[in-house]
Amino acid sequence: MPGSLRDPRPCGNRGGTGVVAVAVGSNRVARRAPSHWGTLNAARRTRIPMNIDELPPEQRIPAAWYGPQMAARDDWTLRLDDADVAELEAALRAWTGAETGPAPLDARQFPLPRLSGKLHGLRDELLEGRGFALVRGLPVDRWTQREAALAFIGIGAHLGSARSQNAAGHLLGHVRDVGLSSKDPNVRIYQTSERQTFHTDSCDVVGLLCLRGARRGGESLLVSSVTIFNEMRRRRPDLARLLFEPLATDRRGEVPEGMKPYFEIPVFNWHSGRLTTIYQRQYIDSAQRLPDAPRLASAQVEALDLFDALAEDPALNMRMDLRPGDMQFVHNHVLLHDRTAFENWPEPGRHRHLLRLWLACPGARPLPPVFAQRYGSVTVGDRGGIVLRGTAPCVPVDG
Repeated sequence: MPGSLRDPRPCGNRGGTGVVAVAVGSNRVARRAPSHWGTLNAARRTRIPMNIDELPPEQRIPAAWYGPQMAARDDWTLRLDDADVAELEAALRAWTGAETGPAPLDARQFPLPRLSGKLHGLRDELLEGRGFALVRGLPVDRWTQREAALAFIGIGAHLGSARSQNAAGHLLGHVRDVGLSSKDPNVRIYQTSERQTFHTDSCDVVGLLCLRGARRGGESLLVSSVTIFNEMRRRRPDLARLLFEPLATDRRGEVPEGMKPYFEIPVFNWHSGRLTTIYQRQYIDSAQRLPDAPRLASAQVEALDLFDALAEDPALNMRMDLRPGDMQFVHNHVLLHDRTAFENWPEPGRHRHLLRLWLACPGARPLPPVFAQRYGSVTVGDRGGIVLRGTAPCVPVDG
């Protein structure tokens, strides 16, 4: 079962309680790299192409999709039926009645005998299929925020183990504008109303639950990083090769003990026969303010600009309007996500508000050792998130 429980800890200065999640995962047998890539170091199984002839082959996998064709389909939407909702409400009643902790971080503490099968199928589709799913129909209009948060956490526990999303150790994130600006180097963009631009989060799968939408804007966008690689490989293989080299990415003030204020992981990573992407252009650019960060060469900037142009291309990406009660799950290693800038309603009680989970999933792909700079570990089921000295994971369900 993904996740287990340990000592509750206070959640920052909110006065609430939280639970430490200890992930338990099962390793999947890694695919071998193609034989024409030669003999690799068995311990690393990672290769950085030294010339364009050594680039990985074009990726022909379900996650290599194009936005308009994917948007025309509806097989990526799971609609909860009355029986699913009734099962969730029964699990909520059992959880709140037992009072065994602040949140059901272990699937065994939030039993969903019927829905769990659908969720496990959804996880397989995330990890080995198209890389995303929309789950529609959580009745947030008749639930309290606390009930919606607990149900979301319980659903997430059937997909993986919750990871800390910030220096405060929050296993449940609140995505809303708190009046900050990304011009502050210690602010992350999800705390603003600004456009986020296409990026990945530091976990296997990110989940969002929409509680309230914005007055205008705030659309969700998705694009396949696998398709971006394929297009760069066809158009400018010389630039694609450069993105297999390490680049400095700003940690935005959340620096683990003994680490630099930036991490150095390539955008594209070829490991165990899989292409894995990690990306946040704004934080790559902001790392250049740090005096000891490696400087970007003009060719690297050109490669990043092409990557961005492809991500922004409507022929590659797709848009999704998240409604209250919608849950979106995205596999970070193969897709990037974005959010358009938004304007809130004047009433504070109507402001845009999403809940977020970062999940480490059992059965996820192996990651190259360099990802430990950001993920802390590359152990399947126990990796990802942001953990600093003294961080005590907690669950701020009430925000």
